Amino acid sequence: MENRIVGLHHITAIAGMAKKNLDFYTKVLGLRLLKKTVNFDDPGTYHFYFGDEKGSAGTILTFFPHEGARRGSAGTGMATNIAYAVPEGSFDFWIDRFEKYNVIYNKPSEKFGERYLTFLDPDGLKLELVIPKNEDGRTPWETDEVKAEVATRGFYGVTLTLQNKEKTAQVLTDILGYTFREQSGNRYRYATDAVDTANIIDLVELPNEARGIGGAGTNHHIAFRVKNEEVLMHFHDKIAGLGYNITNKIDRNYFYSLYFREPGGVLFEIATDNPGFGIDEPWDELGEHLLLPPQYEPRRAELEAVLPKLD
Repeated sequence: MENRIVGLHHITAIAGMAKKNLDFYTKVLGLRLLKKTVNFDDPGTYHFYFGDEKGSAGTILTFFPHEGARRGSAGTGMATNIAYAVPEGSFDFWIDRFEKYNVIYNKPSEKFGERYLTFLDPDGLKLELVIPKNEDGRTPWETDEVKAEVATRGFYGVTLTLQNKEKTAQVLTDILGYTFREQSGNRYRYATDAVDTANIIDLVELPNEARGIGGAGTNHHIAFRVKNEEVLMHFHDKIAGLGYNITNKIDRNYFYSLYFREPGGVLFEIATDNPGFGIDEPWDELGEHLLLPPQYEPRRAELEAVLPKLD
């Protein structure tokens, strides 16, 4: 098995009201709710996973929704923009949909020769839809209202905002195998050729910008994809050998993870494809049940009583 990072695995953000978050991503954006579980470190808080039919790496957006959470502030030292790939000709559909559901958005614009449409989720998290130069052939999840011909295909990429990009860029190139592609002003684009989707990382350099403040509407971390635990531990040893403080392997039920903070302040995770989202409920029932990590199953009645109602 070649020891490579294969683009993005997932991105995790913080939300406010659980029901509002759930409704926006499933009903407005048309993503599939893959898992309804709890935060490993705070089991009184949900952990939602959204993505395509089976939770393919590169499509998975997850949230920790905290009822009454303060609104965060995007800034340097964090991921500040999540981009989804969409098909050519879909912007009219999405603009009409954003108007219908009172979603804040900007008119379409262009960067690096590709058109994009920026919008905000209910907590102010910044997202965008991108029409890639090369058609994204991934099969999307579709709903009654969001059909395949307009649906999101999964991640296009993510933007990291930094006071100084140099050491972050070195992590991308020297550790994670990304290469510099192009520059536009203070935006620097990096990509991996290990995969042709969910493979873009943009670094935006803002030397005088304030540090971001975590809270609802901000990103918590981004996760890079590896095939299995063998490759995961290759990266553990490589990163530790370079002096970074990296965690031991952590079992997240649906994947195994390592975490380290890159020099610019962004929390990076490396996550495996295995074992996947089909290990604890049938594929046609993903997201329908409250699934608890084994250590919290004895507390099910207590947790069900304190978790926010979603119906």
